[in-house]
Amino acid sequence: MHRTLCPVETLYVGQRSRAVLSCDLRGRIDVGALSAAFDAVTQANPTLRARIVPDGEGFALHLLGEEERPRLITRTGGEEAHAAELNTPLPIGGPLSRAVLVSAPEGDRHLFVLVVDHVVTDGHSSIAVHNAVWDHYRVLVEGGGSAQEAIAADPAAGVGEDSGDGPDWPQPVSRLLPDADPGVTAAYLERRVEQARRHPVELVPYDVPRPAAGAGPDAEPAVDGRIDVCRLTLDKERTTRLRQTARQAGVSVHSLIAAAMLTTARRRLEGDGPRTLGCLSPVDLRSRLSPPLPATVMVPAVTTHLQTLDVAGDADPMALARTVHTRLRDFIARADHHHEMRITPEILRNPALQLATVVVTNMGVVPGPRLPAGVHAADVRLMPARENYFPQAGRSPVLGCVVSFEGRLAIEFPHFTACFSPSFMRAFRDDVLAGLLALADASEPLPAPASAR
Repeated sequence: MHRTLCPVETLYVGQRSRAVLSCDLRGRIDVGALSAAFDAVTQANPTLRARIVPDGEGFALHLLGEEERPRLITRTGGEEAHAAELNTPLPIGGPLSRAVLVSAPEGDRHLFVLVVDHVVTDGHSSIAVHNAVWDHYRVLVEGGGSAQEAIAADPAAGVGEDSGDGPDWPQPVSRLLPDADPGVTAAYLERRVEQARRHPVELVPYDVPRPAAGAGPDAEPAVDGRIDVCRLTLDKERTTRLRQTARQAGVSVHSLIAAAMLTTARRRLEGDGPRTLGCLSPVDLRSRLSPPLPATVMVPAVTTHLQTLDVAGDADPMALARTVHTRLRDFIARADHHHEMRITPEILRNPALQLATVVVTNMGVVPGPRLPAGVHAADVRLMPARENYFPQAGRSPVLGCVVSFEGRLAIEFPHFTACFSPSFMRAFRDDVLAGLLALADASEPLPAPASAR
């Protein structure tokens, strides 16, 4: 009934970080069918109905009893529901997932929120499990079958029912990496530590006054904060034009977004000369394992790439984008993402290995839920949240969580209001948006197809 966490998964335990995926719905929802669908998905994925327990010097997943497993929570509410769920942590020692349906009093507007601990998920698997819930819901309300039958007919829906010996836990990704010479990994770690020492990055200062230490007469009162989020969205036309710009320049959309965030962060620092900034890009490992790991397997399967760049006040965003793109491409071509995963446990001793000015996720284009007739998804959002923020630090990285649903690009900027104020983050978001619109408007019309000439 236990599954020991690997060292990489253990790193997430102290962070108290979680993926928050929400879906804004229009139409009537059969609450009983949705509850059954969520139960079926958690039954197929034991990590969703587990808790974290001490295990020797580390931690392990322990299966919850039937009376403790997560069930769909329903309540009546309005627009405040998203912020409330974003600021509601998963209980320590409790389930590693939570599903909530908040419905307007009229019953035709809903917010479905799925929260999963990052110890057992990444962006791709959280989206997959969210969509699986709605797949099974659709079967129940349209096909007349059961959610369990839908899972049985879909081999990619999860890791399966519990056997007589206990649940079939998914393996940690760190155990699926190709074999490596320990000496090569040690040399890679030494190079990374030296690079971080020689190129320390600058961080964006908080605009909220730092709480003073102690309780003397000069100490400032403690600042209460909450997790808030600013959002940037592009319509389908602007998203298409941004992709055209990337294609014509031979770079990725991710690199264009990174460049816009780097130049925006640079404007928050003093002076006009070059300053050393860091860009951290998550790297998906699922498609880079042999065999590939499906998104439906509920484990964190991501590592990171950190690069430092000298960015002047008048830096050319396209030149920055080319640098970001080339370095990330070369990192993956060298298979350094495998080494980076292997050295992840060293981050506790060397935090600079992942310290960046901006963190730019790159989920790419992902599918939204397939809903039954009569129900429409007006919006889908994905963002991370965590429990521990440190206003006393005075500065930190700025996170942009990038996802494209239904052909529309969105960037979420989650932040803690005792560090960055909502007005600061709105201005940051607006500057990033202006930079992306300038890049999108710079794209040239694509050549007409030969048949149209």
